Amino acid sequence: MERATDVPGTLGHSAGPTRVNDYDRFAEAYSAANEDSLVNAYYERPAMLALAGDVAGRRILDAGCGSGPLSAALRDRGAVVTGIDASAAMLALARRRLGDDVALHEGDLRDRLPFADGAFDDVVASLVLHYLEDWGPALAELRRVLRPGGRLIASVDHPIVAYTFHDPRPDYFATTDYAFDWTFDGQSVPMRFWRRPLHAMTDAFTTAGFRLSAISEPQPDPAARELFPDDFHGLATAPNFLFFVVEVPPPAAGSDG
Repeated sequence: MERATDVPGTLGHSAGPTRVNDYDRFAEAYSAANEDSLVNAYYERPAMLALAGDVAGRRILDAGCGSGPLSAALRDRGAVVTGIDASAAMLALARRRLGDDVALHEGDLRDRLPFADGAFDDVVASLVLHYLEDWGPALAELRRVLRPGGRLIASVDHPIVAYTFHDPRPDYFATTDYAFDWTFDGQSVPMRFWRRPLHAMTDAFTTAGFRLSAISEPQPDPAARELFPDDFHGLATAPNFLFFVVEVPPPAAGSDG
């Protein structure tokens, strides 16, 4: 089953006879499709930027940066951006886009991150976490590299979308995977995501030591109405992604740490 292009970040590759989520295979085609699509350029990225607010001077990690469109937008707003991604091909495209303005690292979010404790004011994780069966280790690392008071701004597939994606319907309350194919330039590529209920998402954030600040279900950019007249109404009237802002609590008054 073909699915719309909707994932700017990449995480890694799954082992097995058929490699899934293998962005190195289709990096160029994916990046081109992602650049000005309705769900990416006029919905997901504007929503992430709106939640980030004024980022001038803030140190931001783009976790799963892909080819760098969100990194570029944050840089242009005055942030000091660092990117990390598991796909070498996507990072090559990001370097082409960003030049020397953004430090880029190859790495998997399931592993220890190559950054010091408290290195960042914000982390953005754009449509990345739904590649993970277990959010715990990745969230623990993202919390570690954030300073006290720092924010993680994350977008994921909306749990309602994930639940209704295949028939028969899965157990909504279970964490389950689902597979599908994307097609770029006639090439079909296998993908796999993990779905979980809303309470499992919020529990994962709080277990990792974050404090929930906002949950958002934004509307697409009104400018998209004229650009995508056939698809705008559907995106504006049905959930697609879910957005979170979670914070690292500051130390308690009188605390040494």
